[in-house]
Amino acid sequence: MKAMVINQYGKAPMQLAEIPTPEIGEYEILAEIHAASINPIDFKIRDGKVKLLIQYKMPLILGNDFSGVVVKVGTKVTRFKVGDEIYARPRKSKIGTFAEFIAIHEDDIALKPKNLSFEEAASIPLVGLTSYQALHDIMHLQKGQKILIHAGSGGVGTFAIQLAKVMGATVATTASEAGANLVTSLGADEVINYKTEKFEEILGNYDAVFDTLGGETLEKSFGIIKNGGKIVSVSSMPNARFAKENGSGFFKTLLFSAASYKLTALEKKHHAQYSFLFMKPSGDQLRIIADYIESGKIKPVIDRTFTFEEAQKAMEYAESGRAKGKIIVKIK
Repeated sequence: MKAMVINQYGKAPMQLAEIPTPEIGEYEILAEIHAASINPIDFKIRDGKVKLLIQYKMPLILGNDFSGVVVKVGTKVTRFKVGDEIYARPRKSKIGTFAEFIAIHEDDIALKPKNLSFEEAASIPLVGLTSYQALHDIMHLQKGQKILIHAGSGGVGTFAIQLAKVMGATVATTASEAGANLVTSLGADEVINYKTEKFEEILGNYDAVFDTLGGETLEKSFGIIKNGGKIVSVSSMPNARFAKENGSGFFKTLLFSAASYKLTALEKKHHAQYSFLFMKPSGDQLRIIADYIESGKIKPVIDRTFTFEEAQKAMEYAESGRAKGKIIVKIK
């Protein structure tokens, strides 16, 4: 099969290569990939920035979510059959959606929302699961609560705004003037122009912050949180709590504790709870998300679609930070 691979960590471009089609295990299916999406985790993996969390063998196929069709099923697969149209985020040890085929565990997949094309469906799994696990599993966001979602016009932000509104929250978000109309159309109640305004001077007494930027933006977010409020980041450092919950061992727990000491100090100062999210695959949660989409409560937001051969251009466009919504690679 054809696949886009890297041969070492770093910023070298992906190369189109011919590699063997993967074999499947007894609980796995073989999917023919129709479309995949670009996500910031692709750059982080390529650059070696998640090596402390997971190591990959080279050559490595990048790509962390997709939509496609089941073409083969393992002997113990019970939920899916050949011909099913599916979408998924494969588990971290089995990534590789910039390819014609992928072997994936049946627990990680769900039937594609019926009202979406393959390209639209491919835009959903990673951002959908990330948002759901942040807002539902960690924050336990309730009706009437207030949440700030950073970078509202980005891939995660466009989904998270819609999910927060489904959950009944009041939503503030940061965006440029160019993204303001988009985030307002998705349901944002207050839009902070990050180029001309400082969110930390405008907002206060918030129940939650969903951070996709890290750095100073995350640190300043503690100042708008009420006592007992929650901050979830997908872009900063894991902390000791994350290490313990994920069984990372003594050395990594110590390392993460030291690296996140500033965030721990801010946690205590503002009586908040900080969590780092390294999203987990879940076919069950993708089924919930599909229900939201099929009922019209959430819609995909796509900026541009590239051909398979243009996957490297798609990565470069994603890294430019100009995209509003998701970037898709059409493979079939």
